[in-house]
Amino acid sequence: MNVKRSIKVRFAPSPTGQLHIGGVRAALFNWLFARHNKGSFVVRIEDTDLERSTKTYSAVIVDALAWLGMKSDEPLVYQSSLVDHHKACIEKLISEGKAYKCYCSQDDIKKRAGEDSPYDNHCRTHLPLDSTKSYVVRFRIPDDRAEISFEDLILGKITISSRELDDFIIARSDGSPIYNLVVVVDDAAMGITHVIRGQEHINNTPKQLLLYEALGLEAPRFAHVPLILGASGAKLSKRDAATSVLDYKKEGYLPDALINYLVRLGWSHGDQEIFTVDELIQHFNLNGVGKSSATFDMKKLRWVNSEYIKKKSGKWILDYLVFLDPQFLKDLSHWSKEQIIASIDLYKERVSTLKELENNIKMFFGSPSLYNEAALEKWVNGASRDLLSSLVVLLLSLDEWDVEHLQAIIKDFVKNNDIKLAQIAQPIRIALTGDVISPGVFHLLSILGKEESLKRLEALVKK
Repeated sequence: MNVKRSIKVRFAPSPTGQLHIGGVRAALFNWLFARHNKGSFVVRIEDTDLERSTKTYSAVIVDALAWLGMKSDEPLVYQSSLVDHHKACIEKLISEGKAYKCYCSQDDIKKRAGEDSPYDNHCRTHLPLDSTKSYVVRFRIPDDRAEISFEDLILGKITISSRELDDFIIARSDGSPIYNLVVVVDDAAMGITHVIRGQEHINNTPKQLLLYEALGLEAPRFAHVPLILGASGAKLSKRDAATSVLDYKKEGYLPDALINYLVRLGWSHGDQEIFTVDELIQHFNLNGVGKSSATFDMKKLRWVNSEYIKKKSGKWILDYLVFLDPQFLKDLSHWSKEQIIASIDLYKERVSTLKELENNIKMFFGSPSLYNEAALEKWVNGASRDLLSSLVVLLLSLDEWDVEHLQAIIKDFVKNNDIKLAQIAQPIRIALTGDVISPGVFHLLSILGKEESLKRLEALVKK
């Protein structure tokens, strides 16, 4: 009787470089699938490429997943620790006649079959003239298999003719096992039930299914998600997206916003665009994953991030900024926490990243040392300086320095001087921030306080 296994998926990155957007999206689809189905998500570091794998990149991968909230449900598995088991499986295949030693060099193959030709299975039937030569181990494609078929959970039934496959290598000449062999052995040993990965792996699947059969192992279900393309329609490059996921952290993208955006690259749930992580877990299934490639759009990512920033409180954002950069509050030591939070709540509506928000806050509290020359030319002249001087006298007498009282006194000033609000509001903006692009002047004045506000207004009058 078949016993239904609990769902278990894995993310198996290679620590030979930074964790990039495509890798994160693959991890995310696995993680959501596991969470939706109350299964397990595990991380296996595929570090068998000893020349290129580094502990530094392994740490970067783990840190990136932790930042996004995708921790492994089990201790990390390092593939290099399982090499003895891989080699034992290779010896088993050789002893059963399902794999064989191949002594052919690339030059030998080219001489017999021609340039760029597949392997001609020479060593299947020909004993080596010199058995002391180095050899690779090749898997023997079964003679009685005309085709290999599997039901992809996204793409549907896929069938590959056995004639499209040659006897592929499963161990190098130095004895080290090849990817297709080790991934099969490890997935089986870990009890992986579903392999969710990019469509670039489709060509590996028939080979892996043959290895599952040859080793007498139960194969998982496969699902190949669409690729992510750049704006040009070509494969995603460094020009289209940051080289490392942690670069997005440095640039002020929120983890949940990045998750939301990446899930929507290839998956949909009706017309909904913005999801909480809990909503994604609730709704995610492979039926919602499309078959076509998705295009990475930085503008869309910035918009999604801005929506998440708007929903966060000023206090939450301040705590997160301090978490990212403990120096942040030290640079604003002359200002109260309440003033900083109020400014964050004001500026968060106008930014796409926390980096932009941080820069705006620092510039605002730093007092303008330079003014936008075009803004000065348009809005500051003798008449506007006289108006500012008169307003300063009025504001000096104001006892209640808050938005409501500031708004009342300035609007009365506009009415009494028969001018439009912009004629005084824009010079105020320039005095307070150095530019005319800023939040409302009443809120800016309120946050800065009476002394600092009057100081900046007087500085512009005297300029």
